[in-house]
Amino acid sequence: MQEVQGKKSKVTTVNARQLKTLLHDGQEIAVIDVREEGVYAKRHLLHAASVPLSRLELRMPLLVPRRAARVVVCDANEGLAQRAAAILSRHGYTSVMVLEGGVDAWAAEGYEVYSGINVPSKAFGEFVEHHENTPRMPAQEIKARVDAGEKVVILDSRPLAEYTKMSIPGGIDCPGAELVYRVHDLIPSADTLVVVNCAGRTRSIIGAQSLINAGIPNRVVALKDGTMGWHLAGFELAREQKYHALAPTAAGLKQARQAAARVAKRFGVRYIDIDTVAKFAREMKQRTLYLFDVRTPEEYAAGHLHSTVNAPGGQLVQTTDSFAATRNSRIVLIDDHGVRATMTASWLIQMGWRDVFVVKDALASGPLYKGATPTEVLGLAHIKADFITAHELNNELAAGNTAVLDFETSLRYRDAHIPGAWLSIRANLESNLATVPPAKLLVLTSGDGIIAQLAAPEAARHTQTPVKVLQGGTAAWQAAGLPLETGLARLADTTDDIWYRPYDRTANVEEAMKDYLTWEVNLVKQIERDDDVRFRTFAR
Repeated sequence: MQEVQGKKSKVTTVNARQLKTLLHDGQEIAVIDVREEGVYAKRHLLHAASVPLSRLELRMPLLVPRRAARVVVCDANEGLAQRAAAILSRHGYTSVMVLEGGVDAWAAEGYEVYSGINVPSKAFGEFVEHHENTPRMPAQEIKARVDAGEKVVILDSRPLAEYTKMSIPGGIDCPGAELVYRVHDLIPSADTLVVVNCAGRTRSIIGAQSLINAGIPNRVVALKDGTMGWHLAGFELAREQKYHALAPTAAGLKQARQAAARVAKRFGVRYIDIDTVAKFAREMKQRTLYLFDVRTPEEYAAGHLHSTVNAPGGQLVQTTDSFAATRNSRIVLIDDHGVRATMTASWLIQMGWRDVFVVKDALASGPLYKGATPTEVLGLAHIKADFITAHELNNELAAGNTAVLDFETSLRYRDAHIPGAWLSIRANLESNLATVPPAKLLVLTSGDGIIAQLAAPEAARHTQTPVKVLQGGTAAWQAAGLPLETGLARLADTTDDIWYRPYDRTANVEEAMKDYLTWEVNLVKQIERDDDVRFRTFAR
């Protein structure tokens, strides 16, 4: 490791071989890739969490809550990592390093690089199918069974928003960790076939294997390739379905608890009390502690413990690197009856997380808080922005000579934005400003206005035009009933700020689906070559 003296600060660098050693020494470490998500998705390290520089201040407090944890920042050697390191150091992160040479240097050492997002979880799903021989059934056979009137229950393991967008006709929404909790009241008889699906493969596999691990008596299969497989088979997908699995009855809950106990025994799930959680919290300066409430967002909003983060169990397993970036940390899981937390813990343990705990009777310790947990945004409180209301902006636009720069993701911008606004990537703000036509007033916006507020000081440094921030962001504009525009008409930058899922695309959708499914399947071969993988198997 070495320190490089820059114009304003010193940056500690680490080379690829040194990083490899750090990843295997058993101590806490977070690898953060600060390129835009769409760029990151093309080529990155397995355990590098995607935290774009554009959103660094929003995401780091949740992903890396302990400021003393070792943080290695990487990019493709274009200078973003140095900028991010300076920001993190300024906000109290005390052990920040930059990967010398970026992703290219890592690859040059012969180490594995990956495409896609949430790769640890996606690769884990393929690992599970391979080692557990998780049964799967193609769309054609499932459709034939349904059409023949056979007893079939289709459970969609995705969150409600994804399910509502598109689903298998007749499918019931029952996200990930909810399956073992709610399934017992959904199956009319022991000879009913239970089919678990998601959009692609991972949550179908994990969901089906969850039910198998729990020991339900029915035949359980994963829908091969999920809704993508259904679509590629030529079958129609349903839209706006509203079949949702209800909370279990007393009898269903008893069965769910028994099932969870079987899973806990097999995978060595550990249980702690609330006093132990308090002890862990007191040790936060030495060990990172993630407190995840794995219930549904609705249940969490109705009442949750202080300092907990809502991470619905299925999504926590599906996108672990979006919730916890610090490796070798402690993860504590909370729910009401222990079933969902136990199922989630069993999967995190298999993924290689060693210190995972379920809290007994957590919610009974109270008090409970309603709504969303306030989140920290690095430096936001110290930014003095000049705000403009939605109606004031509307009047300025009508008068002319006002430019609007929108820092929302390109996908959300495509779906809805202020008429005339330009799409911008905050990390590239200086160059983006050169693309926007001159105006007498520059207004910055984003979904809720936070990123726009963070961008305001930099915008002011790079333009002589007065800069204002839309108060409440584009959400406030929409709430005011003002008109919105769709499409990608005005781009101050590229649209590789995020990774587009196959069904987010507007062209070559089927080809993208096939490529995606092939990519998922091939992950199992790639991780066999990678000594950074720590997935575990357990005897039945």
